[in-house]
Amino acid sequence: MPGHLNGTHLEFLLDGALWTVVLSLVALIGGGVAGFVVALARISPRKGVRIAATGYVQLIQGTPLLVVMFVTYFGLPTVGVTISPLVAAGASLTLNVSAYLGEIWRGAIESVPKPQWEAAECLALSRAQRMFRVILPQAVRIATPPTVGFMVQIIKNTSLASVVGFVELARSGQIINNSLFQPFIVYVIIAAVYFCLCYPISRLSRSLERRTGFARALQLEAIAHD
Repeated sequence: MPGHLNGTHLEFLLDGALWTVVLSLVALIGGGVAGFVVALARISPRKGVRIAATGYVQLIQGTPLLVVMFVTYFGLPTVGVTISPLVAAGASLTLNVSAYLGEIWRGAIESVPKPQWEAAECLALSRAQRMFRVILPQAVRIATPPTVGFMVQIIKNTSLASVVGFVELARSGQIINNSLFQPFIVYVIIAAVYFCLCYPISRLSRSLERRTGFARALQLEAIAHD
């Protein structure tokens, strides 16, 4: 017989939502650090480094995240490496996020107007100084809206962590539904929680995109008049 949703069930769902946020932050921070390295490697003056970074991006983007999680959690133990569901999910999401953020940030770096690169070279700065003092501060403003927008995808992708036994929001809902047999109510609540997590981030991304788009238009107009 179907049961009834009570406070304990809702508390369990909120606990799962908390772990969704934690896993999302792990993926964002870990993937962000790795993605920054990928972005710099993609524009490296060394051809071998660029080829390796391009291959990495294509491999990760061309492999479903679900398969990466299966390989990480179920494949590694076959070679003697056993990891927890949290580590497996975090590592898989980090790899996935690094490839996509690396491409987002590479595009932002390369979209900095050419006169800015030329001006930095005229200052007799080293490549590292040009990158960190002149190019990256401008690229950060360009990359912020799509990076914030990509956070929505990260949150939604955490639902795949349930396949390795990690109890986040989707998995907690599945566990509750297995005892209540009320899929409509349970999954409507789960959808509402995901919406509450993602909608503010989507609004923030659109707001940042409008602001940076306007600022970039003014910057390009100023460059054109110089």
